[in-house]
Amino acid sequence: MDERIKSLLVHIYEAVPFRIVPAIITTIVLFTLLALPVPEGLTSNGWAMLAIFLTTIVAIILKVMPIGVMALMAMVIVSLSQVTSDTSKGAVADALGSLSNPLIWLIVVAILISLGLKKTGLGRRLGMMFIAALGKRTIGIGYGLAFCELLLAPVTPSNTARGGGIIHPIMKSIANAFDSDPAKSTEKKVGTYLALVNYHANPITSAMFLTATAPNPLVQNFVATATNGAVHLTWTSWAVAMLVPGVCALFLMPLVIYLISPPDIKKTPDAVTFARGELQQMGPLAPKEIIMLLTFVMLLLLWANVPAMIFGPAFTLDPTAVAMIGLFTMLITGTITWQDALGEKSAWDTLIWFGALVMMAEQLNKLGVIAWFSDGMKVAIASSGMGWEMIAAVLVLVFTLTHYIFASTTAHISAMMLAFLTVGVALIPGEYQGYFILMMVAASGIMMTLTHYATGTSPIIFGSGYVSMGRWWGVGLVMCLVELLVFAVIGGLWWKVLGYW
Repeated sequence: MDERIKSLLVHIYEAVPFRIVPAIITTIVLFTLLALPVPEGLTSNGWAMLAIFLTTIVAIILKVMPIGVMALMAMVIVSLSQVTSDTSKGAVADALGSLSNPLIWLIVVAILISLGLKKTGLGRRLGMMFIAALGKRTIGIGYGLAFCELLLAPVTPSNTARGGGIIHPIMKSIANAFDSDPAKSTEKKVGTYLALVNYHANPITSAMFLTATAPNPLVQNFVATATNGAVHLTWTSWAVAMLVPGVCALFLMPLVIYLISPPDIKKTPDAVTFARGELQQMGPLAPKEIIMLLTFVMLLLLWANVPAMIFGPAFTLDPTAVAMIGLFTMLITGTITWQDALGEKSAWDTLIWFGALVMMAEQLNKLGVIAWFSDGMKVAIASSGMGWEMIAAVLVLVFTLTHYIFASTTAHISAMMLAFLTVGVALIPGEYQGYFILMMVAASGIMMTLTHYATGTSPIIFGSGYVSMGRWWGVGLVMCLVELLVFAVIGGLWWKVLGYW
């Protein structure tokens, strides 16, 4: 019997999907929070919901389990604790309520659409076309990678899939063509520079489109909530607002990295030959690539509401409806198969974890927790006597730089953004609120520049060995501050022209 028990314990230890020490820490955090007295101004249910939320964030930061499992854990706890409802049925309905949110399905469907870019080879072809056009110098290759990022961003809501799955293999192929290989200690020839550009294009493009990274719909929702619906960023208005500062930041980024982390090889005429050879080997556009390209164009036109501009508002389509049209088109044309869609684990994983985080954020708002936290922060900042400019700067910088303690943009945005937006809206004069809000929107993407664990793309590129940790963090901080400055100055002027402030 003792041997069976021992065998069972060994099996459990080896089979459980969580890391033991982080799991113990997370459990201690939950029970400690629940044992503390309920703060003044909060209900017991509100405090319990906050404890569940904070514990989930800690679990995500410590990577206790896969994020989907942790999200399911949060849903189970909300359902069993009944902090959102007096009945079990009501609590379960609340726990699962966000799974019907169209914004979540927009991201899920768009991830499935991005499969087509990879499966058809169109993403790689586009990358090689840019290299063939701009690759005579290493900095030109950098611009080619950046422009390819920009082109793919509107229809690739997984920034990890875009930067790590599509662009990074192209970057590695080019680096290897110049014998720039970390295994040979020759990564500085061109690889270090290209890897940094490969990565730093990702946060900029993620900030430029609603559909460029998974947490952006959450940002959109928080902006609408904080302003009571006064500011609602549609796909088009988001893209227009971020276009000018985003393009300027994207043009500046390869040059800044070239100055602070220059490649050993400056001229690369062989890159053009390499890219042209790859394109020749790929041959002319295949029928599946043509269908993917036409679907790509259709999605951009519909997301930009071009039919409504031509024929009137009756032809306005919800972005999620547009995404579903695109996915259906790809399925019925055989560009991707239903088995491809079912096998795209990241999409269904996103549905669960994103749904759980949105649910908890909504419940915190309903139970008065966000208002309570915002009021406390508002009193502290108001008593400092700062002007609105300094208030906006402090809120944006604190929000951005606290990403050093987060390993997930979604966790960071879920934990902090609504509260910071609410405080800013309360303390900044109405005529300047649009400027502050758009800076916060930009910062939600720019903060990904900071660390090698900042988002899903970073460990992929960092793990390839081209960039040391010290260089990654140093370049990351410089680029973060440069990009915030670009959005604050150029973006501020552009937003003034658009009438946001």
